[in-house]
Amino acid sequence: MNYAWHRRPDVRLMAICLGLVMACGLLLSACRQQEKPQKPKSVFPVSAAIAVERDVPVLLRAIGNVEASSSVELKSQVNGQLSTVHFTEGQEVAKGDLLFSLDPQHYQAAVMQAEAALARDLAQEGFARDKAVRYADLLQRGVVSQQEYDQLQTNASALAKQVMADRAILQAAQVDLAYCTIKAPMSGRTGNLAVHAGSVVKANEAPGLVTINQISPLHVAFSLPERYLQEIQTRIASAPLTVSVRTTGNDSQNETGTVSFLDNTVDTGTGTIKVKALFDNKSKKLWPGQFVNVTLSLKTLANAVVVPTEAVQIGQEGPYVFVIKADSTVESRPVAIGPAHENETVIVEGLQSGEQVVTEGQMRLRTGVQVAIAGEPQESKGSRP
Repeated sequence: MNYAWHRRPDVRLMAICLGLVMACGLLLSACRQQEKPQKPKSVFPVSAAIAVERDVPVLLRAIGNVEASSSVELKSQVNGQLSTVHFTEGQEVAKGDLLFSLDPQHYQAAVMQAEAALARDLAQEGFARDKAVRYADLLQRGVVSQQEYDQLQTNASALAKQVMADRAILQAAQVDLAYCTIKAPMSGRTGNLAVHAGSVVKANEAPGLVTINQISPLHVAFSLPERYLQEIQTRIASAPLTVSVRTTGNDSQNETGTVSFLDNTVDTGTGTIKVKALFDNKSKKLWPGQFVNVTLSLKTLANAVVVPTEAVQIGQEGPYVFVIKADSTVESRPVAIGPAHENETVIVEGLQSGEQVVTEGQMRLRTGVQVAIAGEPQESKGSRP
């Protein structure tokens, strides 16, 4: 009888072999990973500028409306026919110049009639007064009665009152006659004529005969936010506050004036205060009704830190800038901003003069990323005072 002997496999040896295989696999995998090149860190190209210190004017800007310093609508004060117009539309006139003449015949006749009535009543009043004086002597001698004397006194007094009434009537007639000539109440420029020679006009009829505007000097009215009210008041109290305006024409030039009026009430609907500035306007560049760009020079900030306006970003938590550090990484830094002037913005807090800020390429940046500056960082190039 034959027996087959089978050798049992060595379990320990198999475990050791399996462990060696796994160790070799892990070692091979690690070597392959080390052989892979590491991905280089991203560098973002940006443009930069250096924060600098300079004196910055604080300018308040608004849209203004030109107003005549005085405006008068001339109306006839009597009824009549307009006989003569003594000027042309748009003419410069001086105070006292004759502008219109109305047909005076009716009013001349009224004056003559009033003069005649006054002369008649003066004669009657004089006769009655002399007769009363004579009757006073006769009364003393008993020739006339007291009743007769009193009647004469009454008649003389009534005639004196009538003379006073006649004088008033004559004066009114003379005033009406004077109203037939209409003169310029002030110097200025005439506007559009509403009537012409031959027209019949009525007293105080609307529209008036013509409007005269005084355009030299004149005012520009505009509104500013109420938060500047106290500072404007302080400046006006110490020195004239300068205002410049510019028209919208192709050949527009700046005209300079000073603040002449500050309203006594803030507009509750808009939160603004109305301001007026006075301009000589000797060049006649400004015209009533015209809209102009107004710039009010409020003050100057000395040694203010400024950066290009494009460097300032606005986030959910307010304004911030990307500051470039010595290792070419950037830091998102919140800042407090002040007024802007031309292409610069004042940094009130959060940035020092000499620090570099990103002016272009901020969209892909965050704190800690590395940047490469395209070209040399430039100083802020706003206009120097």
